[in-house]
Amino acid sequence: MNRRLPKKDVVIVGLGWTGSILAHELCLAGLDVVALERGPWRDTATDFNIGTAPDELRYAVRQDIFLRPAQETLTIRNKLDQEALPIRKWGSFLPGNGVGGAGVHWNGQTWRFLPEDFTLKSHLTQRYGEGFLPENHMIQDWGITYQELEPYYDRFEKIAGISGKAGNLNGQTQEGGNPFEGPRSAEYPTPPMMQGYSQQLFTDSAKRRNLHPFPRPSGNLSTAYTNPFGMRMAPCSYCGFCEWFGCANYSKSSPQTCVLPALMRMPNFSVRTLAEVTKINLTPDGKHATGVTYVDAQGDEIEQPADLVLVCAFALFNVRLLLLSGIGQPYDPATGEGVVGKNYAYQSSGSATAYFGEDVRINPFAAAGSLGVALDDYNGDNFDHAPHGFVGGASITCAHTNGRPINFRPVPPGTPRWGSAWKKATKETYNHVATVGAQGSVMSYRDSYLDLDPTYKDRLGRPLMRMTFDFKPNEEKMTAFMADRCEELARDMGARQIVKSHSRSPYNIVPYQTTHNTGGAVMGSDPKTSVLNRYCQSWDVPNVFVSGASAFPQNAGYNPTGTVGALCCMMVDAIRDQYLRNPGQPLVRT
Repeated sequence: MNRRLPKKDVVIVGLGWTGSILAHELCLAGLDVVALERGPWRDTATDFNIGTAPDELRYAVRQDIFLRPAQETLTIRNKLDQEALPIRKWGSFLPGNGVGGAGVHWNGQTWRFLPEDFTLKSHLTQRYGEGFLPENHMIQDWGITYQELEPYYDRFEKIAGISGKAGNLNGQTQEGGNPFEGPRSAEYPTPPMMQGYSQQLFTDSAKRRNLHPFPRPSGNLSTAYTNPFGMRMAPCSYCGFCEWFGCANYSKSSPQTCVLPALMRMPNFSVRTLAEVTKINLTPDGKHATGVTYVDAQGDEIEQPADLVLVCAFALFNVRLLLLSGIGQPYDPATGEGVVGKNYAYQSSGSATAYFGEDVRINPFAAAGSLGVALDDYNGDNFDHAPHGFVGGASITCAHTNGRPINFRPVPPGTPRWGSAWKKATKETYNHVATVGAQGSVMSYRDSYLDLDPTYKDRLGRPLMRMTFDFKPNEEKMTAFMADRCEELARDMGARQIVKSHSRSPYNIVPYQTTHNTGGAVMGSDPKTSVLNRYCQSWDVPNVFVSGASAFPQNAGYNPTGTVGALCCMMVDAIRDQYLRNPGQPLVRT
């Protein structure tokens, strides 16, 4: 059955962090808003109550709240001459499924990108020269600056109640914070979390090396807090059930905790779950969106007309929807022409796993998703890259996200994978191991991109999206350098044995790494090299805005959520204060 529903002012595709914030603010502006969410409804009280939330088998092993490949998957290859094959089980990254999106299961790390991250091409070229940049790179500036985005970082941090310590208040360095961060207009909404023993060892080690450790900013709140929407949050209990879990304690920042209770009370808002948007509908000339088409739980195809379409799905799925809808020219790596799908970037890593003696007791079960001490001395361009032959960097952290009984079983190299020797090693190691890890940047390259697969289709007959990606020599050099820095810190912490690792080619889609996919619908100042303008408005279809990490021209050495939230807050101001005065028109003229 095909149906056409009454027109709405706004239709939002995806009800996660950005979809919920945009809906809340536009409803306050008096607009009639509907959100379409592919997955089910999820609510803290009913879905993540204290009796069922810390179920490791259900959530961490069987991955109850993640997307299933039968719902949506993609094909993957490392190089252009390879055949891409479908992902049959999500591994390297785990997209969320349902209301709240990845904001339900994330750890809570909430970073601001460094000022030079937003002008990276200009900055690197000026400091090192064009010839120093990696071969076949596609690095570009964002079209905005940190200074322009700073008020919106502040707003998102207040919505989420982020715990941390400022290192730069209005240009003045603050003791105990990150001295490398861009100037902040205000302190964090809540103080930093209490740190564990391994974080103290890391702090002492870093200071002995004249580095600058600071508490990692956290969406696991250190104290009770009420946000600007009137949502009340509780202090974290350090239970260690953050990553891959919903929070039963109302302590982890999420749409369910910070936005949705206020949004759902608004009479001009509605949400339809189990509603998969299949395309954005356009006028015959392709220059204006008329709404979206979606398929409901019964398999019926339904048209939802709207004056304004906001695409707020997971980064990869934003790109696929644009490709399926014919918005923007698809990127062609052979010619370098086109924009939709270009500049895909993942995240890299390096680490040193440190094994201690029985006298060092880590107590990993007292943990939280973003508990940790970090340093930025090797992030971005905070150090001279000229002697090292690579660009980019990483934040280095000593953290414990959990000590859960099923999956947290670190054992030294050479330990059998089962049997009495494995059990003995598990018992002896559990409380005496910590990791110093580097979360690293990935540059964008000509042959790292997203497009529609020519062979494989989904259950609705639409082409799957194809990912072409591999770690390049620049990222291999950078993460090897970072792994060495991690090893130095771990050794100075007193580790008896250290095991290093870092990102290498070929990129392997199987083991979990991070869910930080970026690019494909990037923002910029030139429609020839970007899909979106500085307000995340489509250059080609002005009544379509796209929110999420798909807008990043390359990836930085941080988690993306803070920057995604800031861009969302900037977007909603532009829609409310500028776009609605002259609907259907571009906010940036070229």
